[in-house]
Amino acid sequence: MNKKVYIETYGCQMNMSDTEIVSSLLIDNGFDIIDKAASADVILLNTCSVRDNAERKIFEKLTHLKQYKKKNSKLVVGILGCMAERLQDKLTNEHDIVNIAIGPDEYRKIPELIQNAFYGQKGIAVELGTIETYDDIIPLRTEGNCAWLSIMRGCNNFCSFCVVPATRGRERSRPMSSILKEVEQLQKDGFKEVTLLGQNVNSYRCPETKSRFPELLSNVAKTAPKIRFRFTSSHPKDISDRLIEVIAENPNVCNHIHLAMQSGSNRILKLMKRRYTFEHYLSRIEFIKKLIPDCSLTTDIIAGFPSETIEDHQDTLRAMETVEYDGAYMFKYSARENTTAYDMEDDVPDEEKTRRLNEIIDLQHKISRKLNKNEINRIHEVLVEGPSKKNKEEWFGRTDTNKVVVFPAPEGIKQGDKFKIKISRYTSATLFGEIVEE
Repeated sequence: MNKKVYIETYGCQMNMSDTEIVSSLLIDNGFDIIDKAASADVILLNTCSVRDNAERKIFEKLTHLKQYKKKNSKLVVGILGCMAERLQDKLTNEHDIVNIAIGPDEYRKIPELIQNAFYGQKGIAVELGTIETYDDIIPLRTEGNCAWLSIMRGCNNFCSFCVVPATRGRERSRPMSSILKEVEQLQKDGFKEVTLLGQNVNSYRCPETKSRFPELLSNVAKTAPKIRFRFTSSHPKDISDRLIEVIAENPNVCNHIHLAMQSGSNRILKLMKRRYTFEHYLSRIEFIKKLIPDCSLTTDIIAGFPSETIEDHQDTLRAMETVEYDGAYMFKYSARENTTAYDMEDDVPDEEKTRRLNEIIDLQHKISRKLNKNEINRIHEVLVEGPSKKNKEEWFGRTDTNKVVVFPAPEGIKQGDKFKIKISRYTSATLFGEIVEE
């Protein structure tokens, strides 16, 4: 009988994509993937190290998993991803429950390490690679109509607050030919939306043709015209005019760009090693709005970076008011080992970080409500994702601008359907509307 594996995924879209790769590897090696931890022979946690809170969740989860270990002494527990890369010794030495720790570039070793763990051997595989892209592995996509597609791995930017270069290694890109082949298959399989993934997609460079990301995006859009495409993330220092032009030229490339500002203060941006000024950032925003007036914009913002003053914080608030983001991921700064910011004095008190973060959140809610108010009576094509959690008679989907729309469900509705929805009301996070006939 095949051993049963349960995988729980935390963190970014890249982790979700990695879980699909791991699942494919395991099935090819005679394992079964299941959706209940209580029935598993193997429990794998695919982890995130971007913030302290993300790691704390994993340690809490390990405590919770002890109940399963008591019931099944042969249960294998593994940590995958960024935490395995960063904290392998702590995980395997201080937490007896953990049998294996496997970093993002060593997933091919998972079947062997699991088999060894059944015989009592602890396993660590965390070497960072320079060529691994898993481009020969077809990810296991078991549900939904939206797919993640990794076009590159790693990061060369070394922002002072970020652990990604230490946990995922240096940049390397997949050949465009393998990406286009996968996109063709996704269209044949009926997928309606694909998100191209990279820590900085603007750094994509095909190892065969030397083509850059705008050419790749143009080619995938033409290769699979029935699929709508998204991508994440773009780094503000090198998002090009040509990329923005490609989005404007291709109707199946979504009008949504996530462009992480992090701070509106040039002094803080320099300390963060972001390698752009807010003035440069704003010039990119202005070009986007000129070519794609209906493009929605989202961002990342960090509150309380080391040495951040009230004036620096006010610069960020002013920047938000100038750009007017549709949405934002907003966080308090947390020091991460193996980053240059870790050696800086974390001198903004936590209470003050929280106060500043709350100001940022409150302002973003006001801006989001203002922008969503402008959606009243507009008609959007919405790709259906599933039933609303609050009301089973309503379903939800997303516009190409990445806004969530909730609407009454017609009879026979299913995932992947597309409807024209006229917006009738809104909150800061959600639009509501009715299906209209054209």
